[in-house]
Amino acid sequence: MRHGFETLAIHAGQAPEARTGAVIPPIYQTSTYAQDAVGAPREGYEYSRSGNPTRDALQECLAALEGGQVGLAFASGLAAEDTLLRTVCKPGDHVVIPNDAYGGSYRLFAKVAERWGLAYTPAKVSDPDAVRAAIRPGATRIVWVETPTNPLLGIADIAALAAVAHDAGALLVVDNTFASPYLQQPIAFGADVVVHSTTKYVGGHSDVVGGALVTADRALGEELRYHQNAMGAINGPFDAWLTLRGIKTLGVRMDRHCDNAERIAAYLDGHAKVAQVIYPGLPSHPGHEVAAKQMRRFGGMISFRAAGGEEHAVEICNRARLFVLAESLGGVESLIEHPGRMTHASAAGSPLEVPGDLVRLSVGIETVDDLLADLEQALG
Repeated sequence: MRHGFETLAIHAGQAPEARTGAVIPPIYQTSTYAQDAVGAPREGYEYSRSGNPTRDALQECLAALEGGQVGLAFASGLAAEDTLLRTVCKPGDHVVIPNDAYGGSYRLFAKVAERWGLAYTPAKVSDPDAVRAAIRPGATRIVWVETPTNPLLGIADIAALAAVAHDAGALLVVDNTFASPYLQQPIAFGADVVVHSTTKYVGGHSDVVGGALVTADRALGEELRYHQNAMGAINGPFDAWLTLRGIKTLGVRMDRHCDNAERIAAYLDGHAKVAQVIYPGLPSHPGHEVAAKQMRRFGGMISFRAAGGEEHAVEICNRARLFVLAESLGGVESLIEHPGRMTHASAAGSPLEVPGDLVRLSVGIETVDDLLADLEQALG
């Protein structure tokens, strides 16, 4: 029997503990395990870098939520990305990336992986033809997609890009951080690997850093599991436990994030102090129809361009009070930031540089009228 999302979020990988009947999976805060005999670890556990029951519970739950075969948890989203790249690629290979990718991902490609010999080409992932043109036959191993993208909220047609990638013999990797598995399940549309910063909506409470990979193919998942152990960028048991706790309320939180974001996007749209609102839920968004096809709802992230230019955008961020001026996203509290000077500063001067007048909102689950009042005063 295939259970619904909320049931999986609460129960997948989280059966009551066998010895005591504890309903919540224990935190196995241990580095090593007693073995029954030489070469006979009990239930396969020998060292917590290689395996830990709390992390295993999280990994099983993540795979279930994304409809994948293997889930793997890491110390951060970038640790997951790095492990994936060095598992799948080798020096001399090539990757297509979004032309408005998350600044940390861009830094990984441009400042770390490129020195290792991995080439990359930015492309507009909302345009399958642009992605196809960026592919280097015989060299491209991965088409890397964010949808929605960070911070310009571009929408990629996952099914169309899966066909493009697979025609070239490449894998389609989808960073699903902005949507969460509640709103979008890329594997159902043909993606090979899903990436998450579980720090964001999956954890949901701004109290734990983590990352994840979920694969459609078990063999690839096991290869990634080998590298997870060999490279060692795993999350600790308490971090895994916190992330699991957050997952239990993912569905209800995402519904409230979406409710609030829809109200705020409508308020900002047409506001005299706002030049443009970028939100996939607005019919004016160029990716609205594609997003409606592959997403349950349109998410809690909104970007907008300040009518008064970059200094006005900075002033809005500084004047906000209920919206906390901070990096990151996806927590229950609302956040505001200036991408050009904060999360995407590493892309300055590159083809991925973001507009200086851009403001990004992570809309939380507070009373929406309070959020609207704060934006009204912040806009000036």
